[in-house]
Amino acid sequence: MIRGLYTAASGMITETTRTDVISNNLANVTTTGYKKDETVSSEFERVLIRRINDGQVAPQIGELGRGSKIDEIYTQHEQGSTQQTGNTFDLAIEGKGYFVVDTPQGTRYTRNGSFNLAENGQLVTNEGFPVLAEGRPVQINGNGNVTIGADGRIALDNEQIATLDFVEFDDDRVLKKEGNSMYVAPQGERSRQATGKISQGQLELSNVNVVSEMVKLINAYRAYETNAKALQSEDSMLEKAVNEVGRG
Repeated sequence: MIRGLYTAASGMITETTRTDVISNNLANVTTTGYKKDETVSSEFERVLIRRINDGQVAPQIGELGRGSKIDEIYTQHEQGSTQQTGNTFDLAIEGKGYFVVDTPQGTRYTRNGSFNLAENGQLVTNEGFPVLAEGRPVQINGNGNVTIGADGRIALDNEQIATLDFVEFDDDRVLKKEGNSMYVAPQGERSRQATGKISQGQLELSNVNVVSEMVKLINAYRAYETNAKALQSEDSMLEKAVNEVGRG
């Protein structure tokens, strides 16, 4: 019975974590460039069940599960749909690639191309972090026509002034989320020129499917509820064993 308590509790912990991940996905369904997270769970190793008091050799009658755990929470980097905005400094990435941003914590990467032009002429994120071009903040001086090509080349009145840092990694899974649609790469991880394309006047939307996430949320809730009822049953049987069987 004690083992049953731990088994049910582990299932509840697993589903609580899964629910948190799904809830975060749903909360970011309108966040530009957001990539949804997924949980991977597994069972603890099963043990054999043998019948006792049945001669010298106890026959095997089955297996007993010992609960579950979350193995990994990983980010799905699949492409999100794009939305036309018409804004000069809205940039969407089609295919592989990340913009490079300078933050107080160091260099960060993002697919959120909702940029603005600061008063000092720098191209910045919504948080005010400079967007980098050739390792330096993008500086756009003047009120002329700004065009940004598919490869990141920035032109002011048809005169090229900079090229956005536009990179990709061999495996996107090495990147770790850091909030505000930013990613950090492990120390020593090398990037290369991105193979994707930049589209001016568009934004990449979140890749979260609301209907799919709601179905997952319902399933997680039902699994949690099942484990909670199992925990209550185990607790009730343990109470009887202590207060009635033990007393007899």
